[in-house]
Amino acid sequence: MLEKVLRVFVVALLAIIGGIAMHIASPFLTELISTEVLKSELGLFKMTAAHLIFLLLGIAAGAAIGYTTSPYFASKLQRFSVWVEGQLNKMPLHDVIAGLIGLAIGLIIANLLGIAFSKIPVVGDYIPGIFSIIFGYLGIHIVIRKQKELGDLIGKLPRFFKETSQHVEQSRNNKKIKGAGLDAIKEFASSQIPCKLLDTSVIIDGRIADICRTGFIDGKLLIPVFVLEELQHIADMSDSLKRVRGRRGLDILQQLQNEFGSQVEIVNHDFDDITEVDSKLVELGQLTGGKIITNDYNLNKVAELRGVSVLNINELSNAIKPVAIPGESMKVQIVREGKEQGQGVAYLEDGTMIVVENGRRYINENITVEVTSALQTAAGRMIFAKPVV
Repeated sequence: MLEKVLRVFVVALLAIIGGIAMHIASPFLTELISTEVLKSELGLFKMTAAHLIFLLLGIAAGAAIGYTTSPYFASKLQRFSVWVEGQLNKMPLHDVIAGLIGLAIGLIIANLLGIAFSKIPVVGDYIPGIFSIIFGYLGIHIVIRKQKELGDLIGKLPRFFKETSQHVEQSRNNKKIKGAGLDAIKEFASSQIPCKLLDTSVIIDGRIADICRTGFIDGKLLIPVFVLEELQHIADMSDSLKRVRGRRGLDILQQLQNEFGSQVEIVNHDFDDITEVDSKLVELGQLTGGKIITNDYNLNKVAELRGVSVLNINELSNAIKPVAIPGESMKVQIVREGKEQGQGVAYLEDGTMIVVENGRRYINENITVEVTSALQTAAGRMIFAKPVV
């Protein structure tokens, strides 16, 4: 089938070439076979008919030559097409695509330059074709050789545009701040601070109210409706201890609303397809971009794994505890005996445990001890000391 198509192509091509050649030569042939007498008798119509006859003869001669030589040319074209197909099969797909892109770029450049040089006398008509060959080859060669660098450059463009847009947005924000009044600046600044989502455990804990009063937490405090429902459920339990904890949490929320007003908001958004409150809280943190305030170790780890920022009250408490330096003296009261023989245990005002070597005999006494070492654990900081004799 391919051979037949190629033979038809060769015949058609040579027929066209024969017709073009005879069209160019027909005026000279007409001049040779015509005399002055014949010209006057033939007239313009006869001359046109002669030109058409020559044209048809040229097409017929070209088609005949093409039909005779088409087997030879068809076999050559078939071999060439097989060779091209083999070369393309050897090339990776990305090289083929890069070559086509390079060819397109090269031809575009050649066309632009060819228009500029086409007006040069004599050689101007040939320059666009020469440029197409040169720049087409250069485009294919360069893009295939540099496709990795070009791919890296194209991959960096989205990040470049993102950074540029962020820079433009920041410049606009800075202009807004410079041209705005004090109230507008405060409103703008508060809008840039992530909101804080309160967990059930941290509300029941109660320390969040004291921290808010110090001013170390800024931005809005959001209480999800499912956290509020869980607090109400705990407050209605038959277990007296849990009931007290739930009511304490509701009292803390009321204190926060009374003292901080608009900074405390109830979020009515819920997730009906999620049952656990902690999972709902993490999902809400992802949607709002807010930070979760909690003292639940497991929730802390799950939220961090899912990319949600967490403020842990226990970590804050451990961070602000005073650092005990070995050799430092302090006065403490031994309240009970330790786990090891002869040890006594004391506590600082912030709840830090002090294990006193040979301190058992000083139980219920205030003594001066010297710090020997300190140990930081997940539960807090532990200090080891010995009595000062």
